Amino acid sequence: MRRIYAVFAVAVAIVALLVLSVQPTSAQNLQPVTVGSPMPDFTLPSYQGGDVTISDLRGKNVLLIFPRGRSRPNAWCHICNYQHMELVDSELTSSLRQRNNLEVLFVLPYGRAEVEEWIDVYPQQLQDLEDWKNPDEASLDDAGRRRMQFARRAFPRAFTVTPETVPGPFPILIDGDRTVSEGLGFFTTDWGGSDAEQNIPAILLIDTMGTVQFKYLSQNTVDRPPLEYLLQVIAVLNSNMM
Repeated sequence: MRRIYAVFAVAVAIVALLVLSVQPTSAQNLQPVTVGSPMPDFTLPSYQGGDVTISDLRGKNVLLIFPRGRSRPNAWCHICNYQHMELVDSELTSSLRQRNNLEVLFVLPYGRAEVEEWIDVYPQQLQDLEDWKNPDEASLDDAGRRRMQFARRAFPRAFTVTPETVPGPFPILIDGDRTVSEGLGFFTTDWGGSDAEQNIPAILLIDTMGTVQFKYLSQNTVDRPPLEYLLQVIAVLNSNMM
């Protein structure tokens, strides 16, 4: 009889393990992902309203972007906002999402109030870039000239936005408790020489079947893939799915 109970207990344990193994990964047990692995499912509220669930987007490619957010405790990352605006412009001028069977999501590791702060400063962030590119050159020292030259190389395009046009067409997901950003290994309080609460800038590209096909984790504050590169990756992904 004891042997029967022991065999039964083992069988129950095996069944339990099998059941757990096929359950979708939830936001509560997110872990860093690798290329070729299924994207864990999660749901986050969108600043624009409603919730966004990753698994609901099956059938579309998903460009999942984790901007740095804050570059210092009281300052926001200019590079991130330029990258966001490049994608917004591509959507508005050439229907980025429709052309590529794509959804674009931005995940900020902050509550709604801080996301609103990000939106409020967004137009000034882009104006700052123009000021960096076009200073009074006669007053620049060597260091200032190098900063100007860097800005002109890194931010070649000029964008003008008004508060009414922000946050733009892409859902801005609110990850206030950092469940997603931290679970995927992106959230930190010490990166790029700053102790701000921030994400390590990261980009995931998920295919129509929910598989991670591309992962980019920035190595320093200016290390971001240009829009042209991302579009090439998306084009390759779409060609492989045909």
